[in-house]
Amino acid sequence: MTQNQLTVFLVDDDEAIRLSLSRALAKRGYRVEAHASAASFLAAWSEERRGCLVLDYGMPGMNGLELQARLNAMGATLPVIFITGHGGVPESVQAIKGGALDFLEKPFRQAALIQRIEAALDLARGQETARQDGQRRRALFDRLTAREMEIVERIVERPAETSSKEIALYLGISPRTVDHHRARILEKLGLKSIVELIAVAKG
Repeated sequence: MTQNQLTVFLVDDDEAIRLSLSRALAKRGYRVEAHASAASFLAAWSEERRGCLVLDYGMPGMNGLELQARLNAMGATLPVIFITGHGGVPESVQAIKGGALDFLEKPFRQAALIQRIEAALDLARGQETARQDGQRRRALFDRLTAREMEIVERIVERPAETSSKEIALYLGISPRTVDHHRARILEKLGLKSIVELIAVAKG
């Protein structure tokens, strides 16, 4: 994922700040999407839209902390950086406890914000890589039959009991049948050993 495929979402009710930050970030090559309210952002955003959120704390209606809480309740993983001219220590503590990467007080140096944005986008890239890896793993395991998945689950649950005889005893089938299934599982997943299978299944 390249930087241009990620979006810096900027939510601030102060139009002057939205315009100045949007221009400054765009000049540095970032894709920026600015919103004047939390409601506007929520109406436009979805989990598939990756990047980071630069969020003002003190907004009318739903404030920054309330938006952060809403995103957390949705299970969103969008990295959040707070900017504020109103918040104090309790608000910053609450924001960080809620998972925010930082809480910058206005006025702040743009260089400091850029540094936080880069860290947030690095995190977003890592999240996207993990998501894609998870999708690939699920696609691989979707190729297995119900019986093969039963054997995989038993191997992962009891890695010390992975012999064909032990699995056969648990499932009530013959060790030879287990051997056949194990060979098919490794072939379908493109793996060479049970050790690899356990690592992929747990990954």
